[in-house]
Amino acid sequence: MARAKHGAGGRASNARKDSGPSPTVRLMILGVVSLAMTIILYFFRDSINEGFLLALLGLLAMVGVFYLFASVIGLVAFSGERREGAIVDGFVESLPEGVCVTDASDAVIFANGAYRSLVGAAEDVEVQPPEAVLSRHDDAANALYRLANSATRGLDAEEEFRLLSGLGAAQGEPRWYRASVHVMPGGSSGKAMKAWRIADISAERLQQEQYFLELQKAIDHLDRAPAGFFAAEPGGRIQYVNATLAEWLGIDLTGFVPGEMTLSDIVVSGSVQMLTAIKADPGKVRSAIVDVELAKSNGESLPVQLIHRVQTASNGDPGPMRTIVLNRAQGADSAQDLRSAEVRFSRFFNSTPMAIAALDADGRILRTNASFAGLFGAVVDHDALARRVKFDTIIHERDLERFEKAFVAAKGNRANIEPFDTVLPVEGAERHVRIFVNAVASPIGGPDHDAGLEEAAIVHAMDTTEQKALEAQMAQSQKMQAVGQLAGGIAHDFNNVLTAIIMASDLLLSNHRPSDPSFPDIMNIKQNANRAASLVRQLLAFSRRQTLRPEVLSLTDVLADLRMLLSRLIGNDIKLTIEHGRDLWPVKADLGQFEQVIVNLTVNARDAMAGGGELAIATRNVPADEVAGMETPGIEPGDYVAIEVADTGTGIPVDVVEKIFEPFFTTKEVGKGTGLGLSMVYGIIKQTGGGIYASSVEGEGTTFTILLPRHEADADGAEDSAPVRKEPAPDAEKRDLSGSATVLLVEDEDAVRMGGVRALTSRGYTVLEAGDGMEALEIMAEADGPVDLVVSDVVMPEMDGPTLLRELRKDHPDIKFIFVSGYAEDAFAKNLPEGAQFGFLPKPFSLKQLATKVKETLEEQ
Repeated sequence: MARAKHGAGGRASNARKDSGPSPTVRLMILGVVSLAMTIILYFFRDSINEGFLLALLGLLAMVGVFYLFASVIGLVAFSGERREGAIVDGFVESLPEGVCVTDASDAVIFANGAYRSLVGAAEDVEVQPPEAVLSRHDDAANALYRLANSATRGLDAEEEFRLLSGLGAAQGEPRWYRASVHVMPGGSSGKAMKAWRIADISAERLQQEQYFLELQKAIDHLDRAPAGFFAAEPGGRIQYVNATLAEWLGIDLTGFVPGEMTLSDIVVSGSVQMLTAIKADPGKVRSAIVDVELAKSNGESLPVQLIHRVQTASNGDPGPMRTIVLNRAQGADSAQDLRSAEVRFSRFFNSTPMAIAALDADGRILRTNASFAGLFGAVVDHDALARRVKFDTIIHERDLERFEKAFVAAKGNRANIEPFDTVLPVEGAERHVRIFVNAVASPIGGPDHDAGLEEAAIVHAMDTTEQKALEAQMAQSQKMQAVGQLAGGIAHDFNNVLTAIIMASDLLLSNHRPSDPSFPDIMNIKQNANRAASLVRQLLAFSRRQTLRPEVLSLTDVLADLRMLLSRLIGNDIKLTIEHGRDLWPVKADLGQFEQVIVNLTVNARDAMAGGGELAIATRNVPADEVAGMETPGIEPGDYVAIEVADTGTGIPVDVVEKIFEPFFTTKEVGKGTGLGLSMVYGIIKQTGGGIYASSVEGEGTTFTILLPRHEADADGAEDSAPVRKEPAPDAEKRDLSGSATVLLVEDEDAVRMGGVRALTSRGYTVLEAGDGMEALEIMAEADGPVDLVVSDVVMPEMDGPTLLRELRKDHPDIKFIFVSGYAEDAFAKNLPEGAQFGFLPKPFSLKQLATKVKETLEEQ
């Protein structure tokens, strides 16, 4: 170890002390000596002993061989190599940081003067490797471990550390050092060497600490400034808030995370648009002064004045925002009243939900409030307002004449100027606005008054988009309700007519054999009457007055059962996918009618995809809070189950979507549609308590969304109490429909009543007939014997069927009752006593259906 150190020191020392002749002088001396010996040998060749000459030649040969071997092993170097080594040694010696090279056994191979001075080695033999030097300092242990570990793995590394007691001459005082290690190839030995560099960076660290101290002072000055300050990204995320503003707003800076808070969190709603509307030209900076209110953490508002500065990059991208905040609630006592008045006006002016703008005599916008920027921000930005654009440039051109009349009236100081509605000229969805133009009571004067800034009129604007949408929905709902009432009334009257036709056809068929020439014609009449009855049922479905048999359904099972049928309906060119929602809530609906709804929507989707496509049916639960956020007019708040039927067909034009649920409206060719399919779907869903909504994009497809209310049973598991309608018992075999009971038939339609009397009389019944409820009461009072059954229409003049039931049950509590009606039983059951039992026969009906219902009711106990 000592020899290695000595060798290293000797090499460095010899490099410094080498002061012999130059290589050129040495070469010339060698040449002169060689020439002299040649001359001597030439002139004294005869006198020189031959043995001496051989000895001399042998000596020269030995010197040559020795020189060759010394060159190979590096003992003798050429002058170029010595010059290169001297340059390297000189460069390393001149470095200000210590450099030390060690071999694989950590023996020092080379160390420059800076290293010897750094570690305090006065002699070459005292030079120790860095690992030995640093291992004596506990506060360098971690850094030394990481450096040595990296060197062992053949990696370069660098560490900075602080020693409480410095190295060498700096012992006793704390110092900062930077140490690094570099692994070098081992050369001819094949073993890697390590090049260490160690530098004292205490002065550099002191400069950094001084810089951070000055920076901290600057931040402290900004934090404690009498004005608030915040910085935000282009998207509005706040990156910095000074302590003054944080104190005003009640923000806890210890929990503040840059980027989590946005402008909308600290700026009162409506004023954010005023800030975001301020934009700079590309590559420039723009400043603006605005009065707004900031929101404190406790919910209170703080009136402030902002000096808002925005920057835009040269490529047009928005840059960061820097804002100074002046607290307008603070001020000198002498100006407190004036300041309070300004604050109150600013608060009123900017917090009102109505957009306000002051116009000059030319109709240019002088000043606006925060709501104006929010309402008109899509058509006019802050720069346009700064240029004082004319107000008539931001309203629809069709309403320019109305605005001009109102503006002229306002300049003439007229009162009660009629407001007008307009549409903002923006792309996409229309935005409706109601404009109020008011005259200015008196001009503002004063010594500093600028006549060019005098208000000539005040414009108030109110967003009526939602109101217009509600009005349109209300009008559509009223129209659908009116059409439904009309369709229901027509269907009721048609049912009476069809009942008479079908019963008359049955009477004729009972008197004609199939071989009679007139039998096919009578049968054709009955078949067309039944076809007409099907159309009437669709009308009743739209008017929500058809007969439903609601039951608790699992839509997952219902759609699974329908899958095969739907696949056959749409064919092979259309792909059908059904996605069932998880844990789907049950619903209560008529199974047959719900299946009809799905089939009808599927057929419409198939017709819209003549060239093939995809039909997707999906179900999911929709909680009440989600329903509240959906545009679903006409349904009650609560939980719903959604069924979405989406196709990739041609889509429906916007002007057609509003009419698709109207009866007899169709876009299909003549003879290919009645226009009652979707109206029937609409009526079934509405009668079930839900809603159906259509959304469509031309060329992309249509989606129908059905919302059915979630069914929840009572706490005891029972259904709600309601009048009990007795279901008919199935009877597949032909049965005897004759009887001998006395039946009271109450019907205001003569044709229906006459057909019923003939049908029941032919079956052996004794039939009493009445044209309305009052007449029926009189017949009951005058009857010789008991009446076993009453068959009554529901809608009749003077006294309807439900009222007749209540009156008869007073004196005849056990009398049996059958209602016949073209409406659903739900339409009149609410007028019956709770728990009342009755049979129901929907119109139109045949003679056999009437006789069967009478027989079943009489046989029931």
